[in-house]
Amino acid sequence: MSGHDSAAAPSGATIRHAVDRVDGATVEQARSLPAATLHEAGGRIGVMPAAIRPVSPGMRVCGPAVTVQSPGGDNLWLHRAIYVAQPGDVLVVHVSDAHAYGYWGEIMSAAARARGLAGLVIDGCVRDGAVLADFGLPVFARGLCIRGTGKDFGARGWINHPLLFGDLTVHAGDLVVGDTDGVVVVPRERAAQVVQAAFEREAREAAIVERIRAGERTLDIYHLQGP
Repeated sequence: MSGHDSAAAPSGATIRHAVDRVDGATVEQARSLPAATLHEAGGRIGVMPAAIRPVSPGMRVCGPAVTVQSPGGDNLWLHRAIYVAQPGDVLVVHVSDAHAYGYWGEIMSAAARARGLAGLVIDGCVRDGAVLADFGLPVFARGLCIRGTGKDFGARGWINHPLLFGDLTVHAGDLVVGDTDGVVVVPRERAAQVVQAAFEREAREAAIVERIRAGERTLDIYHLQGP
């Protein structure tokens, strides 16, 4: 980040800039792995709400999390987070359960892409769906909604603090991977081990596919015949 960018970065009592991120080598390795494989390889961990889907089916996101707690129906903290995040980061946003607003659209995607961000995962809706599908920035959301958001300078939000999605806690710096099947978040401290286990799982599954093609049955391979 240049000196100019650093000086312009939003600051405040609820904004954390110092984040321990998952290392770059692990992120690069994870880019080729399915979200479901990482979930299984980690011990069935890290599932974001199933309603969060890619705006376009071919989208894939991978990178360290920058967490954002936004007031419902307000996107000011998302604008701030774009300029707190570093290139390659993924914004992971909780909207205080006020899902049906268009928190993000073409303008914010343009700003995020100019910053070099890797994408957005939001537990709410976005708009400008037809544009976002071809924009080049992966966006994962609950759906599309045209309802406008406010920008309340008196409302409290948080950046790079833990977020809770159901029973899943997401910390800043965790590994975020999303594809057509959904989004998984792997704790930073376990990411390298889980990625390695995921590669091993992929190899085992490829071998099983070959056995099935050769005529074996899943009932026999997985010992599912029962007692």
